[in-house]
Amino acid sequence: MDPAMNDVDAYGPVTPGIHTSDYSYRDPFSQQPDTDRSPTSRGASVVPQMNGSSSRGAHESSAYRPSSPTDAANGASGEELLRRLSLTGQRPAHPDLAEMDPRAAHPNLNLSAQIISATFTVPYKIGHRSNADWDLQSRRGTSALYDSLSFLASAKSPWNHTLVGWTGEIDSLETKTTKNVSNGVLNSSLHALPLNKASAPIPTNPRHHNKHEQSHEPAELHVTPQQRAKLERQLERSHGSRVVPVWLADNADDSATFTLRDQHRWRRYGEHELFTLFHYKMNEPSDGRNLRKTWTEYYRMNRAFADTIMRIYKPGDIIIVHDYQLLLLPSMLRQRISTIYVGFFLHIPFPSSEYYRCLTRRKEVLEGVLGANMIGFQAFSYSRHFASCCTRILGFQSTSAGVEAFGSHVAVDVFPIGINAVATIKSVFKDENVDRCIAKLRHKYEGKTLIVGRDRLDSVRGVAQKLQAYELFLERHPEWHGKVVLIQVTSPTSIQEAGDKADKTANKISDLVARINGTYGSLEFTPVMYYPQYLDQDEYLALLRIADLGLITSVRDGMNTTALEYVIAQRDHHGPLIISEFSGTAGSLGDALHINPWDLSGTADAIHIALSMSAEEKKETHAQLYRHVTRNTVQAWTTNYITRLLTNLSSFDQSGATPSLDKTKLLSQYRSAKRRLFMFDYDGTLTPIVKDPSSAIPSDRVIRTLKTLAADPANVVWIISGRDQAFLDEWMGHISELGLSAEHGSFMRHPHSSTWLNLTETMDMSWQSEVMETFEYFTAKTPGSFIERKKIALTWHYRRADAELGPHMARECQKQLEMTVAKKFDVEVMTGKANLEVRPSFVNKGEIAKKLVRDFGEDVARPQVPEFVLCLGDDFTDEGKQAETQVCLYSKWSVLANVVHNPDMFRALNLSSLSPEHVFAVTVGASSKQTLAKWHLLEPADVISAIALLNGQSDGSNVGAVAIVEGNVPESRL
Repeated sequence: MDPAMNDVDAYGPVTPGIHTSDYSYRDPFSQQPDTDRSPTSRGASVVPQMNGSSSRGAHESSAYRPSSPTDAANGASGEELLRRLSLTGQRPAHPDLAEMDPRAAHPNLNLSAQIISATFTVPYKIGHRSNADWDLQSRRGTSALYDSLSFLASAKSPWNHTLVGWTGEIDSLETKTTKNVSNGVLNSSLHALPLNKASAPIPTNPRHHNKHEQSHEPAELHVTPQQRAKLERQLERSHGSRVVPVWLADNADDSATFTLRDQHRWRRYGEHELFTLFHYKMNEPSDGRNLRKTWTEYYRMNRAFADTIMRIYKPGDIIIVHDYQLLLLPSMLRQRISTIYVGFFLHIPFPSSEYYRCLTRRKEVLEGVLGANMIGFQAFSYSRHFASCCTRILGFQSTSAGVEAFGSHVAVDVFPIGINAVATIKSVFKDENVDRCIAKLRHKYEGKTLIVGRDRLDSVRGVAQKLQAYELFLERHPEWHGKVVLIQVTSPTSIQEAGDKADKTANKISDLVARINGTYGSLEFTPVMYYPQYLDQDEYLALLRIADLGLITSVRDGMNTTALEYVIAQRDHHGPLIISEFSGTAGSLGDALHINPWDLSGTADAIHIALSMSAEEKKETHAQLYRHVTRNTVQAWTTNYITRLLTNLSSFDQSGATPSLDKTKLLSQYRSAKRRLFMFDYDGTLTPIVKDPSSAIPSDRVIRTLKTLAADPANVVWIISGRDQAFLDEWMGHISELGLSAEHGSFMRHPHSSTWLNLTETMDMSWQSEVMETFEYFTAKTPGSFIERKKIALTWHYRRADAELGPHMARECQKQLEMTVAKKFDVEVMTGKANLEVRPSFVNKGEIAKKLVRDFGEDVARPQVPEFVLCLGDDFTDEGKQAETQVCLYSKWSVLANVVHNPDMFRALNLSSLSPEHVFAVTVGASSKQTLAKWHLLEPADVISAIALLNGQSDGSNVGAVAIVEGNVPESRL
């Protein structure tokens, strides 16, 4: 039987359906370790396999217990690394409870019973009819993800589950003909929109074809509150648990009716930029206008997800975010609640840093996903690439265990996803329709050896490479002519490729098929049977069962369910599997034949080797593959991911996590405030840290940005620096609207004044001579170090010294000063960035910050407290004493109040009477440090960008925030 010439309709699901009744085995949280799993063979790289019970054995702690993730990663890799990581930090108080209820095993987390899964779209393609129920059809693709969500919603899961997803493009069904077939599936291609002519589904029965049955996205759609509530109820009934749709509406009228337009635009940035680049494809350069717009829509979409989740979130909920369309969501959630529990899993590849750095919004995307507590990948190479990007692009310290970012540890792990093996076995071997299809196919291809491939029609699936390799195989092995047939099924892609790439891919495939059939075919024999269409589920599974060889040649792929379904379908036939080494699934299927799809000769040889295998070799190889697929199911994947996330949450203190600055909130509060106060550090905040302090001069952009900010009458702007008066006068003194504070508050120059006030003129300065003697001694012993003498403070710099000798001598110098001068005089020894500074104890930035807030309220022109305060600093002089800072981070406010005898800027603001919603205390740089600030920025360039945003000058990274606040995309291309 020809798969494309059957009366059964062609639009059934490609993979087995999603039904919670398929989960009919023991609670997955009680699964035992796979202790007898044989090692992989055929040269496949070993991928770390996670198991929920890997951290339960009490005997593990007796031999080795690393003190930190970095210590755990030292000298370890693979499963040993992950075993060590599970020993770091706090262990579950009751290991035995983990097999019954993971919440009981982690009482310190105060977990609720709910998991919130955020996916790009709900599992249904939605059709709209006025005054009628919504039409819901199972969405094609990502079957493993939807199986995982159904498992969480089933009675076998100990969690309550809520699914949050975009509605997807809603079709208007007002003119549709809704003809149902026997299995209840709508006879249309609603499940995915063909994006080029050659990939359009071909109906198997012309009588069923109707032009009105094609998907129709209306130019404008209006959805009332009553209709939205009805859809939510229908989704919950269909899915088996609560489903909360995300509505991406253009506007809402007075009756809260949403208007939807150009619904496909929400996909564009993710599919054109992220999906393309993550699969090692580059787009043609453009003028940036369209990219600016699509990035704004991507930002707004992620923001809408965050708003929706926050409406249903309860303390103790776990949020799991899925895939590349929601890369900004983890950070947006952490900006709302800094201690929230968030996991992220990327279902597609992650590219190497050399490719990733080509992404225009590379920093924003990395910062967004680093808001998660744990990030999961399909393959070890993807996790390694991600960690490398965090180090190379953001400067974060990273190891195989994770990334130190924003004051906390972000775990990075590998979780090869599986399929619902129980449901697949049931569909493949216990369906009479599949058996009937097999009989017809065997009759049609009697005496032929069948190679089967099923791929999406896009450029990363390697269909062209497959056909070229097959052509070379036929050329080299004429003995197979007339005996082997390649059945290639190509379903429409759901990814919209930019320009005419999709059409070029389809045309190239068609040309290759015609060439092969023309060269090696005849009237009686066709070597390639090509079907650019959806197949009925029965036909698809029948093809997998009768195949003699499965051939997958993707040039980049995250998760390939066809390979796993093929292994199960070959339970009795034992056909070998050839899979591309660039597929994320390849690392898990070590007993398959791995090929480089770009090596056409090697692929052709692999086809010959596979077809020439003995029955015994096929059986032995397939047994290992089958064992892996049936044990590492999507249920086990879900269990392992959640268990590992809980282990990481329990192992590492998350209280010090500081989210990246929420620029939308910053801009909104700034524009609503009438009285604003700004306090900026200088070195490391407005300008980068350099080896020679005298070279840290402000750029023209810094000067212009500060001048514009200070020119607003509602703004009071101060530079509070450790620099001396001469330096600040030289480079900032010409901006009369600026207030200047030199030497950490020893001297002050008020706005619109040229007079410096000395706040330390009555102090005994005899301590300076003793400090100078100590500094001179260590300068002589440390080549490259030097002394900077200010009017009040003394600073010893070692930026130019040896990277190991400098810090060592600094520690020795600090000890000596604390044992001598600090005990005789009221001074303190402060460590900065590659320097030591001695200054009077009462002179610090915190005192200046308190004074400015106090004076602001006493000013006759401003009789009230500021409604907006932005404070930016980069080092411990902005935090306070180092030892006290650590105490403050882990103490209650009542304890904190006892150690504020020397508050600095962040601490002073935290303890002030100002509304927390009005204060933005931001630390700059030093991503891994824990801080008293509430927000993080990475570098001085981000500081200037944020200030420019307040001045109305939005660059590419800020357009999303402007669009949220103003409701439109700014036209500027800065």
